[in-house]
Amino acid sequence: MSFGGHNPYQPPRPPNGGPYPPPPGPYVPPQPGPPPYNPNAPYPYPAYPYAPHPPPGLLRRMRGDEWPPLREFLSGLRLHGCLWAMAVMCAWPMVVGLLVGYPLARSARRPARRIFPSGGHRRLADDGVARVQRTRAWTATVMSLLILAAYGKPEDVDQAQQQFMMRLTITPWLLLLSAPVVVAALFRLSSPAARRAMRPHLRTAGKSALWYVGAFTTVPLLGGAIYYAHTYMGEDVGLWGPFVLLVPLLWVLLFIVFATGPAVRSAFNTADVHAALPALLTGALVWEFAAIGLATGGPPPGPPLVQLAALVGGPASVTVVAWWEVRRLRTRYGVRLRG
Repeated sequence: MSFGGHNPYQPPRPPNGGPYPPPPGPYVPPQPGPPPYNPNAPYPYPAYPYAPHPPPGLLRRMRGDEWPPLREFLSGLRLHGCLWAMAVMCAWPMVVGLLVGYPLARSARRPARRIFPSGGHRRLADDGVARVQRTRAWTATVMSLLILAAYGKPEDVDQAQQQFMMRLTITPWLLLLSAPVVVAALFRLSSPAARRAMRPHLRTAGKSALWYVGAFTTVPLLGGAIYYAHTYMGEDVGLWGPFVLLVPLLWVLLFIVFATGPAVRSAFNTADVHAALPALLTGALVWEFAAIGLATGGPPPGPPLVQLAALVGGPASVTVVAWWEVRRLRTRYGVRLRG
């Protein structure tokens, strides 16, 4: 490449076409010396220019599947020794309950989250789907509150609270009844190769459901054993027997508390069977809840048009979002119902 007929990378042309001028001095060959790079020389910059990330705080660790041990939990509270002394003197039952109850709760949470992981409800995490679901849920909540505020009476507010508590109570059992039907229909639609891939996950889901049902069955059995020991056993057994049985009863109750949320979100780990199962189960459950609410509490308050919109609009919107999620799984991730 040249600029104006002159190559800048070559020596200048001599005048009048003569020979090149001699170099300014005699040629000196390179002399031996130290290498240009010394590996032992100090690095001009620090080895770690960025400080390491601080360890997660106590609240963040408590949200995870594994709680810290009791010593780390107490140190994370960051209470001064004087505050601990005042707590022991003024509220010693709470301190004793914390020292005894935290290890018990931690031991119950570990198997609950091992069987029902907190992130097991989505095989394919999609932020767009989660965003739409949150928007729909908040919109439905605001609309329900507006209908109660505009047309509701005190008994309607009490009825709404009762239906909310009823949903929390019957959701796991309704899932246990609905999930096998939806899974059987999806299993029938699938190809033989997909069925072979689904069978191991079906066994895992069935085992997790049996764990949950077994925990619920153990609660009345332990309660009956405590009552029997207190009523029909002798004085010695009737005195310490209930306390011995109370510890496993509390453990099972804590296991149910920690397992219920992830079990409902993952539909007892059926999300591993097929990525579209959570959406299909949600679309089925919402109509079942609408029918149960209409049968137990009657229609929502307001004019007939508002009642119809509130009764049908909520389940219909959930169904639309669920089918949109199924379509998004097919177009983005290649998940097909008949795959």
